[in-house]
Amino acid sequence: MISFFAAIIVLIVGYLIYGKFVERVFGIDDSLKTPAIEMQDGVDYVPMNWKKIFLIQFLNIAGLGPIFGAIQGALFGPAAFLWIVFGTIFAGGVHDFLSGYLSLKNKGVSASELVGIYLGKTSRKVMVVFSVVLLVLVGVVFVTGPAGLLNNLTNINTQIWVVVIFAYYILATVLPVDTVIGKIYPIFGAALILMAVGIGAGLIFEGYHIPELSFRNFYPDGAKSIFPYLFITIACGAISGFHATQSPLMARCIEHEREIRPVFYGAMVAEGIIALIWAAAAMAFYNYQPQLQAVYEATPAVGVNQMSITLLGRVGSVLAIIGVVACPITSGDTAFRSARLTIADSFNMNQESLVSRFKIAIPLFAVGIALTFIDFQIIWRYFSWANQTLAMIMLWTGSMFLLKNKKNYMITAAPAIFMTAVTFSYIMQAPEGFRLPAKIGNIIGVIVAVVFAIMFFIKESKLKKGKNKK
Repeated sequence: MISFFAAIIVLIVGYLIYGKFVERVFGIDDSLKTPAIEMQDGVDYVPMNWKKIFLIQFLNIAGLGPIFGAIQGALFGPAAFLWIVFGTIFAGGVHDFLSGYLSLKNKGVSASELVGIYLGKTSRKVMVVFSVVLLVLVGVVFVTGPAGLLNNLTNINTQIWVVVIFAYYILATVLPVDTVIGKIYPIFGAALILMAVGIGAGLIFEGYHIPELSFRNFYPDGAKSIFPYLFITIACGAISGFHATQSPLMARCIEHEREIRPVFYGAMVAEGIIALIWAAAAMAFYNYQPQLQAVYEATPAVGVNQMSITLLGRVGSVLAIIGVVACPITSGDTAFRSARLTIADSFNMNQESLVSRFKIAIPLFAVGIALTFIDFQIIWRYFSWANQTLAMIMLWTGSMFLLKNKKNYMITAAPAIFMTAVTFSYIMQAPEGFRLPAKIGNIIGVIVAVVFAIMFFIKESKLKKGKNKK
């Protein structure tokens, strides 16, 4: 219990101290007009109060990520607390801050455009394809999952629910951001926070034992090692590349640069706290074995339902429905909206008219609907890796920005190097990857990370020499 409360305190202190430090390194200027003010179009560039933006950003990046990932990560034991806390403060918070900051400083452009600006045109082309595919996959999976759950609750055919959800997606994708998203997201964001607080309170008042910090690997039979599997399993609760695709949505709505830290770094810290609560709940409620493994192998939604109803009663059942149905839907709609904006930015397509928005949205949804008929069990297994790979790329993007502007690039380069080692080590040994022995996979991952670091520092040396010649 002490470790759990200490972890929450460290996260809050991390926001107040390290978050402020990150803000100073990047630098903010409240005298400058933000894209929301300068480029206001009533569709995507819409000034909003930062508190509302915080709740929208929080729900955009959270959804079920910090719940499902944390429940699955709980199988590794209390070591998950360490990754959630330090991953959020030194990696996830920095990643989300830089993706929002750089987008705001570059007229609210999408993540792929930011990669092109700071890492080159080739990287941009790869990122456009990579991010759009990833976003469509997220949107589609967050249709089929909730549709299946609604089918179980109502006995209405799953395909009917797919149609209903896609109809909502279309509205959320093409209508002005404050018409649908700006009105319902703050409500669901608040509900997600209330749900987590209720679960945490239930654990405490019902006398559940939350385990203390331990570096021991609790994963069944040690089948999966903490490195790199834990760092891939718990993504949204510590660091997630998906966030970089969502931050530009809100970067187009912020009214003042001083709001960047509370909106982006703050939302990530809030997500870290949510992940901590659900990881602790899974460990305490299921006591590791064998029930937790059964939940892991079925779906974390089962665990969410069981814990919510047991700890919160009838209220819990309502919150569980919001959690396992509404939250993924609200992640899916912004995924499609983000895909639309990514394509629009890539081809420099103005999005002020409804017709121009539908020109992109209709083909996207046609592909999405077609993909709902395909079994995603195998494809989706790549998502966690692709998600963390995108985070790694964005950290290197931020590092290049800081390097070129003579600022402390180590706040982004250090987590970038670490995440490079994690992502390459994972894909080398994972069942959906190259299936190499763990030791060999880890060695390759570390070597690749070292190579990336050397390439970055060579770039630093060339920039210094170029400036000295001038």
